[in-house]
Amino acid sequence: MCSIMGYCGETADLTKFKKGFERTISRGPDDCRIIDTGNGLLGFRRLSIMGLTPSGMQPFALDGNYVVCNGELYGFEKVRSELKQKGYSFASDSDCEIILPLYREYGTDMFAMLDAEFACIIYDAAKREYIAARDPIGIRPLYYGYDEGGVILFASEPKNLVGLAGKIMPFPPGCYYEGGQFVRYADAADPLGQKASSSEYSDDTNYKASVTEKETAQQPSIEQYCSDGIKQYCSDDIETACANIREKLIAGVKKRLVSDSKVGFLLSGGLDSSLVCAIAAKECQHPIKTFAIGMCEDAIDLKYARQAADFIGSDHTEVYMTPGEVTSTLEKLIELLGTYDITTIRASMGMYLVCKAIHEMTDIRVILTGEISDEIFGYKYTDFAPSAEAFQQEAEKRVRELHMYDVLRADRCISVNSLEARVPFGDLDFVSYVMRLDPQMKLNTYGKGKYLLRHAFEGCGYLPDEILWREKAAFSDAVGHSMVDYLKEYAETQYTDEEFRKRCELYTHARPFTKESLLYRDIFEKYYPGQAEMIVDFWMPNRDWEGCDVNDPSARVLSNYGASGT
Repeated sequence: MCSIMGYCGETADLTKFKKGFERTISRGPDDCRIIDTGNGLLGFRRLSIMGLTPSGMQPFALDGNYVVCNGELYGFEKVRSELKQKGYSFASDSDCEIILPLYREYGTDMFAMLDAEFACIIYDAAKREYIAARDPIGIRPLYYGYDEGGVILFASEPKNLVGLAGKIMPFPPGCYYEGGQFVRYADAADPLGQKASSSEYSDDTNYKASVTEKETAQQPSIEQYCSDGIKQYCSDDIETACANIREKLIAGVKKRLVSDSKVGFLLSGGLDSSLVCAIAAKECQHPIKTFAIGMCEDAIDLKYARQAADFIGSDHTEVYMTPGEVTSTLEKLIELLGTYDITTIRASMGMYLVCKAIHEMTDIRVILTGEISDEIFGYKYTDFAPSAEAFQQEAEKRVRELHMYDVLRADRCISVNSLEARVPFGDLDFVSYVMRLDPQMKLNTYGKGKYLLRHAFEGCGYLPDEILWREKAAFSDAVGHSMVDYLKEYAETQYTDEEFRKRCELYTHARPFTKESLLYRDIFEKYYPGQAEMIVDFWMPNRDWEGCDVNDPSARVLSNYGASGT
């Protein structure tokens, strides 16, 4: 995990740039370099993962062009070999060194060719302009904004841009910026479904939104980049589908084990993280290192995680957190996250604290996690979907918005502790395949959520049935359910009922609706004043569905929660 930043004009202020860039030192504690391109500034903070020698330090340069990239480019060795045959030479073993040769060969068409989690900024010296891009799901963060003179800035986190830019917004996933325009090259809901060049979409505003650098009031919204959805589903039957799910997830885990730094795993004891760890355990020659966190008094999750760790034979570490630690960490957590979303904050508490322990106790640099499974296979509330079509539409919406919620959580909690997050369920081939399956097959008509994923690994020896078929528990309520109760109780002490009513009225976008949500919003505004539109809304069940019109994002409030997490 690294930090990148670009101030893309001759009027770039180096002092302000340095001040903003210093706010994400933890993303790249190993080295820092800022260069003047002659038409602006590019900065890179390095967390050494691939190509650990000094030659792997960015920005990389080629023919006067420069690039900074926070990313993992999977299968880069094959691409690098092909580029060598074209006459290119490489000074390091860094995967990101292939970007400028690819850009010279293919221009912006290269972005759709990458199997990667990435965010990058390129300076094209011949055109005297900047190109920026982000992976289709938005696993690697990137934000943008404009200074008072209309010059665009890009950065890994919004905190880099506070005080330098006016309105700060997330860079839309699956898009690249060139010549004052944002162009969509891939859709999060179907990242491999469209490989055509951007020129074919030049007249379609669903794919291309134009904004000049001085038209700061007309910045494009995230919704402009959404496609009309998947048009044609895969015709595989359930057994074929499950076999492919298994094969593709295993491949997604294997490619994320490649690292020149040590790798660890978050293990909650739930289905998703347990599968990632079980696959990795079979692929590695030595016991993998797993980590779990729980409340000091009712650590249900720790019991489940220990059961999974014992089965796969991992080197397992348990971390405990206290009620006092939860409330004392809250403000710092919201500052580092850059969100006020209830679910994101709740679920981040345990993840942040366990990653903090990993950073302090080990020399691990890479962490594999189980995010994104819920959005593509369904969660407790999607059991209430009124039709297969409604399920599909909801899944596509959730995947497109992931970069503002679960993906944001994993990135910030892990990177602030100088670690790199890798997300096997976000593998582009895996996501594209699962999203193209007939949604009727994904509806919970089996009496068990995520049936396809569970059945895919049934009888394969990866996990025992008691883990593979265990009821889904809400990690955001972690851990053992009491943590969220402490947060709610703490929020109740912060406002009287009258104060709550009046303060909620101060906010128009994503208005708070509970004392807990108001507390989070007030803290957010302290560090990101006026930037609430970075988050489109609260991550909540679809209130239009019968059974989902609830006032809390927790699955615990749904009628089908049952014995989950007990």
